[in-house]
Amino acid sequence: MGLSPFGWTVRTRSNAPSIPQKGTLRFKLILNKCINSKYSYSLFPIGGLRGLTNIMKRHIPNFITCLNLFSGCVASYLAFKGNYQGAFIAILIASAFDFMDGFAARLLKAYSAMGKELDSLADMVSFGLAPGAIVFSVLTECKINEWLPFVGFLIPVFSGLRLAKFNIDDRQSTSFLGLPVPANAIFWAGLVYSFQSILMDNIWALVVLIVIFSLLLVSELPMFSLKFKNVAWKNNQTQYLFLIGCVVILAIFGLNAFAIIISWYIAMSVFVVLFKKAV
Repeated sequence: MGLSPFGWTVRTRSNAPSIPQKGTLRFKLILNKCINSKYSYSLFPIGGLRGLTNIMKRHIPNFITCLNLFSGCVASYLAFKGNYQGAFIAILIASAFDFMDGFAARLLKAYSAMGKELDSLADMVSFGLAPGAIVFSVLTECKINEWLPFVGFLIPVFSGLRLAKFNIDDRQSTSFLGLPVPANAIFWAGLVYSFQSILMDNIWALVVLIVIFSLLLVSELPMFSLKFKNVAWKNNQTQYLFLIGCVVILAIFGLNAFAIIISWYIAMSVFVVLFKKAV
């Protein structure tokens, strides 16, 4: 209390009761609600810089997957324009990103349901639509029949079936059942890049190959993966033999080797299955 110049009793600022303003109180309630919400990581990173770092690490694999998707879009565009070399390179780049996003997820332990779905969507474009666009464009250039080029779109259709099957199949954690979509895409991109003139002279053989590889995508044929258990020869003989063969094929054929390498991969997978049955 104090006296005014006029003798009145007044309440000074220092001893006035603290009454929170309505706006301030409302903001505090909203902030606390955001922090306690399960979605708070997207609004306020708890833990300061460490929390922000964890958020960034969580999204690194998804960012790499988006680069895969972008490369697939570029490959599809170039394929429809008839630039098969550019489409081939873009698919190889997409394959590299496809490997890197899984590696980053394992390294950073950044697994998520969103990442799994995003990976399938990116693969559908990069390894389904893009090779289908390549084959469609080649068949269009042949000018045999106006409907024949649409056979090329069997590749994205069966690639979609392959990806859906993979997502719900628990048997494919360490190996594959059916031809993986990246291998299928590399085969078609490499085949057209290296042997376009031969394919255009044997168009019905190309159609037969489309049917065979489409069926391989959804088949139950066991195919080995390149995931190494360790560096020991005994536990990774198939992988090492495959890689040695790849080096030899690349040394002989150079950039024309990719379709041959995928054929080598399929042949080795069949051989492994037959060998195990014989033993």
